[in-house]
This record gives sequence, structure tokens and C-alpha cells, in this order.
Amino acid sequence: MSSEKVSCLIIGSGPAGYTAAIYASRAGLKPVLYTGGQPGGQLTITTEVENYPGYPEGVQGPQMMIDFENQARRFGTDIRYGLATKVDFSDSTLHKVWIDDNTLIESPSVIIATGASAKWLGLESEQRLNGYGVSACAVCDGFFFRNQEVAIVGGGDTACEEASYLAKLCKKVYMIVRREELRASQVMQNRVKSTPNIEILWNSETEEILGDQGVTGAKLKNVKTGESYTIDVTGFFVAIGHQPNTDIFKDFIDMDDAGYIQTVKGSTKTNVEGVFACGDAQDNIYRQAITAAGSGCMAALDAERYLTEKGIH
Repeated sequence: MSSEKVSCLIIGSGPAGYTAAIYASRAGLKPVLYTGGQPGGQLTITTEVENYPGYPEGVQGPQMMIDFENQARRFGTDIRYGLATKVDFSDSTLHKVWIDDNTLIESPSVIIATGASAKWLGLESEQRLNGYGVSACAVCDGFFFRNQEVAIVGGGDTACEEASYLAKLCKKVYMIVRREELRASQVMQNRVKSTPNIEILWNSETEEILGDQGVTGAKLKNVKTGESYTIDVTGFFVAIGHQPNTDIFKDFIDMDDAGYIQTVKGSTKTNVEGVFACGDAQDNIYRQAITAAGSGCMAALDAERYLTEKGIH
């Protein structure tokens, strides 16, 4: 196993990780950033981003992350592909992080920017048909269902955004919502409700996704009446939220019940000295690109001050 010591290690990419890298690089910390299993984070599976300052005409999520990455590289960030698989934060002076189980990185400062991943319904048919009509990424797979009828589960901003995207490609989009209202922002609600080929199925939950070699439909249940019914669809998309990617830190870092890292109010400091958390790994409220980037800036500044106080930088 190879090993290496660095002054500042950033785990994860996306707006939080790349912004932390930009600030840490400009501060002369010579950060090393490992991109994680999804380089660029959730924005790489997002369509047009219209609410991030500096892009007056909007920007595609993947292109935005390329811009972030290029800016981090410009200032000297050492960006590497790899996944953090184990950590040991028992020694507060030198933290240990294993990458892909075969490389040990030791660093006095670690910035966690591992983000969050899509949640699933937990149905056997969902997993069996995953990749055969079931998907958690409308942008990735929507093209394959052009001019077909599809369903999407969820009532938040992500579900509304993906339903709107699918509506541009598909003949019909059924939006399966468990409650009588959407949780999404008002602008997203208005967009969905004004799209003629989106039909919202209120008070409904999925019992089973139908099909053998591919999706042919979905069996739903009205949670108020208990009545079961089916819809004919060839694609089934899941957009019910995300799970923070923080499991490898649970033995050392304080988290809430959902797995989001708890930070000291007004900072990105965790309960472990020299370890900082930013982005969706610690944000269970806003979960926006702009707030992730802002907390990435905070994490780099916190890390710089910490290293300066310790006489390391």
C-alpha cells in the first residue's frame, strides 16, 4: 500500500469540494482533492441551472462542474480520481484516509465534501428492473423514452425539475405524489402544473413496478381510499430525496439521525479537530449549489486558519 502526506485533503467534488479547492489553493495550502464515485457531484445529472449567479443565460449542470474543476486546476489543485473508503480520525494531529483501499493519505486538515446520493423506494421490482426502465436520473436516461409514457415518484424540487425535463421528451409523464400537495418551491410547482403532458397522481404510492425484461407499468395505491390501480408506462424514475454519503465517518464524526454531519454553528468545524464538512454532506435544509459553494469557501478558510494556528501553514 502506498502512502503520502499532504497539508490539506479534500474528499469529494461538486460545488462544495471544488470551491474549497479554489480557496485552499489560493491560500497556498496545496490541496489534494479526490473526486469520489461521482466526479462533479449531483450537478452532473442536472439539466439547466438557472439560479446560480454569474450565468445570466443559465448553464447545463455538467458544464458548470467542468468550469468549477478547471478553475480549481488553474490555481494548482491536485485533482485525482478515487474514492475514500476508510478513515481514522483518532489522532487529531494527523488524520488518515484510505483511497480505494490501496492508498493511505495522511493530513493535518481534511475537508469532507462527499455530498449525498439518491434514495430508492426499496421495492424488489425497483432493483430488479434498475437499468431496464427504472432510473434515478432523468437527464441520464430520459432520451431512451422519447415519445413514450413514463412515471416519476416524488414531490420536491428535484422531482419537479426531472418531470419538466421528461415532459420535453416524453408523450406523457405521470407524477406520483403521496400527499395532496407538492413540497417543491412555488416556481417549480407552477412549472409542473402548467405543463399539459404532466399528470399528477395525488395521494398515491407505488406498490410494484411491473415488467419482466423491462418496465411495462406500475401498480399504485391510493393511500386515502386503499384502492389499487395500474398505469401503463415504459419508464419509471425515482426522485424522492438523497442520503448523505457519510457512512465512513460515523465512528468519528457527530451526525444527526439522517446521517448529516453536524458542524459548529457559524463554521464548518466538526467535533474532530482539523476535520471540516461542507456541502450536502452537512446541509439537510437548503441543499443548493450556491449554498454548497458557500460552505466550501468557509471550509477552506476554516482549514487555513486552523493550519496557521497550529504553525503548519
